[in-house]
Amino acid sequence: MSEHKIAMVGTPCEIMAASKLQYYTDSPIDVKLGLFCMENFSYKYFGNLLKEYDLKMDDIEKFQIDKGFVFLLLKTKETVKIPLSVAKRIIRKNCNICVELTSETSDISIGSIGSDEGWSTLIVRTKKGEEIVDGALKQNFIEAKDLTESQFKLLNRLAANKTNRNLETIEEREFFARPVLYQRDKSDDSINKEISESDFLDLKSNVIDVGACVLCGACEYVCPDNLIAIDDTKPRMKGKCPEDCHACFTVCPRTFIPEDLRNDNSKAIGEYIKILSVKSVRHTQGQDGSIVTTLLDYLLTNNIVTEALIVDKEDHLAWKPYAKITKDIDEVVKSGGTKYSVCPVFKPLRNLEEGVE
Repeated sequence: MSEHKIAMVGTPCEIMAASKLQYYTDSPIDVKLGLFCMENFSYKYFGNLLKEYDLKMDDIEKFQIDKGFVFLLLKTKETVKIPLSVAKRIIRKNCNICVELTSETSDISIGSIGSDEGWSTLIVRTKKGEEIVDGALKQNFIEAKDLTESQFKLLNRLAANKTNRNLETIEEREFFARPVLYQRDKSDDSINKEISESDFLDLKSNVIDVGACVLCGACEYVCPDNLIAIDDTKPRMKGKCPEDCHACFTVCPRTFIPEDLRNDNSKAIGEYIKILSVKSVRHTQGQDGSIVTTLLDYLLTNNIVTEALIVDKEDHLAWKPYAKITKDIDEVVKSGGTKYSVCPVFKPLRNLEEGVE
């Protein structure tokens, strides 16, 4: 049993990877805070797109996506709008087969859709999540109000739109190429048989080579011989899989999903206990009411978790995301805000287990 109890923040695909880690391994991840996510952009191609507007990453103070545009607040306090129809060409290919908007296997899901400006929509999904939210309310970390009926309908409509649009993309992909494994309707017995016959080469051919890898780093983390390394584009194997090892294929969020974790695509936002609109009482620096920052503050302050697994920006490379584990609330606050590109979020877990700073 791990001595660490980690709260992680992640997008739907990263949360699914965390859920599979919990399902199949002795995972140190204890609390999952899932983000609403339509898509993410390639960091490299985003930089190329900015050149068309005579901009570079260093010029940008803040990103925000809203009402069909990518809004760039520059350090000069000017605002540049890029139509999403233009920005869509730099969306990562794997995002087009994601069929969930609201991180359905998290303990708590958080996003701005449906709530007033400065507030967040919060979906409580598990008993653990409910206890956290109730505690944060009682200790005056957050305040809450109900979503209106129209706000709730908006959230459901946008979530259903993403699911239906990407199910069509999956159907098109499967007509021309390999099946999208994580959407296979298979029994757990059948999945276990597939896993027992699969290794990194199967992960490579069925996920990585067909543009389905989400670059989460779960495969790198669980490899018992430290043979998998992830660069900015994809996981690579350094050597040969040990005999009878299936760890990387097992935990990937784009391989087969066990029945208990599988998305019900008929339910736009998945299963939940309750939905609230919430605002932070403690923090104002982040986006969407600073709720992620505030919940992490509550969890660390009350010793409910030992550390937080978060994504921050590189100091030497503007807006380049990287994952880290911290106990420091100031570091959590500093990391607040959406990066709109991905990184191997599970990479720090290996260092934690090996005692490397």
